[in-house]
Amino acid sequence: MKTTKDLTKEPARTARLRIGGYAILARMADQGRASLNGTAGEYHFDCPVDNMLFGFKGVTGKEVKPLLASGASDEQIAAWLNSHGTPKTPAQVKAWSDSVEAIRPYDNPEQKEWFADECAKLGLKPEKTTLFNYLEADDRASFKR
Repeated sequence: MKTTKDLTKEPARTARLRIGGYAILARMADQGRASLNGTAGEYHFDCPVDNMLFGFKGVTGKEVKPLLASGASDEQIAAWLNSHGTPKTPAQVKAWSDSVEAIRPYDNPEQKEWFADECAKLGLKPEKTTLFNYLEADDRASFKR
């Protein structure tokens, strides 16, 4: 059984941390467990970032939630992802994880203005900031208060 983080008191793990090769998994698991436990704070399970992972694997948050509720470990979640949804080779998982870690929302015309505004609040240069860098900075800022 995995201990649930209280995300009202500490941040979720970084999306950069890879479990079973999957970026986002650790953060998604923290958010999902905390959501089930009522300690998610400002975090949301099945959010757009979680859905990057779910979409890559062809699964849904609704399918993952019972797994989290069962107390599955991070490694068990990775194993479940390997055996459900769209089959992916370890090389495909690594390539996907590398690609999501490099995403810069500022480069997307639909996200540019929003991301520039969000980065300005945190003192980040939007044109050089990745999504994961932004999430980490936002987490640090949220827990400094």
